[in-house]
Amino acid sequence: MSQSLSLVSWNVNSIKARGDHVVRFIKEHNPDILMLQELKGVDFPAQQFTDIGYQSEAVTQKSYNGVAIIARHDIDVIHAALPGDETDEQARYLECDIAGLRVINIYLPNGNPVDTEKFPYKLAWMDRLIARVKTLRAQGIPFVIGGDFNIIPADEDCHDPKAWAGDALFRPESLKRFKTLKNLGLNDAFRIYDSKAERYSFWDYQRGAWQRNNGIRIDHFLTSPQITDRLMGCEIDKEPRGWDRPSDHTPIVLRVKSL
Repeated sequence: MSQSLSLVSWNVNSIKARGDHVVRFIKEHNPDILMLQELKGVDFPAQQFTDIGYQSEAVTQKSYNGVAIIARHDIDVIHAALPGDETDEQARYLECDIAGLRVINIYLPNGNPVDTEKFPYKLAWMDRLIARVKTLRAQGIPFVIGGDFNIIPADEDCHDPKAWAGDALFRPESLKRFKTLKNLGLNDAFRIYDSKAERYSFWDYQRGAWQRNNGIRIDHFLTSPQITDRLMGCEIDKEPRGWDRPSDHTPIVLRVKSL
């Protein structure tokens, strides 16, 4: 086994539309673990990845949501749904053991419009995630949470903070829960290596947002203390956002020393 592991998180905004993009990224970068969000469909093209030497596990639903993990190593599924609400049918959580690492892939609810049931659902989902993290920390399990958090952590993580005031991604209730997660001993891995503003992972398709770098940083890796001690780097790879027919998100890449 190599001396390091590379983990990638990427909201692909439809695996059907961008399966070829994912294969291209894998062939160009050879990640150990690739975590995908917003698959938007029941069918997952596992054979596409088997053909290039990768295993995969996916949690899907019709038309919406969906998360998957693709890896060069064996994948042992621990949870295919976020514990705490057996009635929740949305495909947003996949927790696995891979190469000695607990890997948690999330597609955290958007929460908009905030005057609908979607915002309380977002907050309740975050409360369940906090409870799960508390359990993992109590058990001493090293883990990394990656995915589309639909959370803008701070002013420097968006082009125009005033434009996002009142949005579910930037509401005080959402940010309080994100802070609670971090206060459990987790680190925002990207900010360990890059403290500058205008570092974004999402650009809307409208109003020339990509061309003007009018974006937000909502895709994150949070690492437990044991993993933080093994970090080798974390960066945003903007290149795929410039590909033909891209996702509105771009990959984030984490490198960790192997056990």
